Amino acid sequence: MKTDSIFYRLFQIFPDVIFDAIGRPPAEADRYEFQSVELKQLAFRLDGLFVPKSPQRGEPIYFVEVQFYREEGFYFRFFGQIFLYLSQYKPIGNPWSALVIYPTRQFEVEQHLQYGPLLESDRVTRVYLDEWGEETETSLGVEIVKLIVTSEEETPEKARQSIARTQEEITEATHRRDVLELIETIVIYKLPKLSREEIGKMLGLGSLKQTKVYQEAKEEGLQEGLQQLQEKIFKIALKMRERGYSVEEIAELLELSVEEVRETLEI
Repeated sequence: MKTDSIFYRLFQIFPDVIFDAIGRPPAEADRYEFQSVELKQLAFRLDGLFVPKSPQRGEPIYFVEVQFYREEGFYFRFFGQIFLYLSQYKPIGNPWSALVIYPTRQFEVEQHLQYGPLLESDRVTRVYLDEWGEETETSLGVEIVKLIVTSEEETPEKARQSIARTQEEITEATHRRDVLELIETIVIYKLPKLSREEIGKMLGLGSLKQTKVYQEAKEEGLQEGLQQLQEKIFKIALKMRERGYSVEEIAELLELSVEEVRETLEI
């Protein structure tokens, strides 16, 4: 099961899940920006990075890694990424903390000889999804995370429960649509033998997607994405103009008309 894209989307929609996992108040997520950062050496990419929006407050930087397969040298790589990031970005005023998410304990390969003190310190939190939230009532975000490791037999019912909870708890149309699509994506990955149409029918999402509210939310999301794309094109075109590219050259490289470039740059 390909989990990287699912967790990336999940961290965007439910950043409070991370703070729940490390024992911090979920409301702290509002003070952080989620990033996925590629480090310059060896093409390292961090699964998740939560950086304080206001570094001056001295709050921790959180490194998050999702590990869904056994990797003998995992901690060598993970701590290498962390210290490479610290070396490159030098966040002098902020401490760091790390979270590793495993489906079960069986996927962990501990390296206590080199990293024992770190693994046992409060710097590192390890979460095993099959054990997470067993004793307490979980948030919707945690419930959806646990859906990833639910057995195939239980997946449809658990997904329907999450869908019902989403419809009850989330009132904002675009946010609700994003959560429902995330649940559907997880089920598609877990039940690859079924078509998207069969899964939509099984979960009751087929009729839901035809409702006016859902369609309006989808249209709102498309418009937001289009606006973000236009802003990126403007920034690229502006930088090219500042570096001496002509309007005609910008139009050719960005596959736009000269008139569109002039309108974008207001020249």
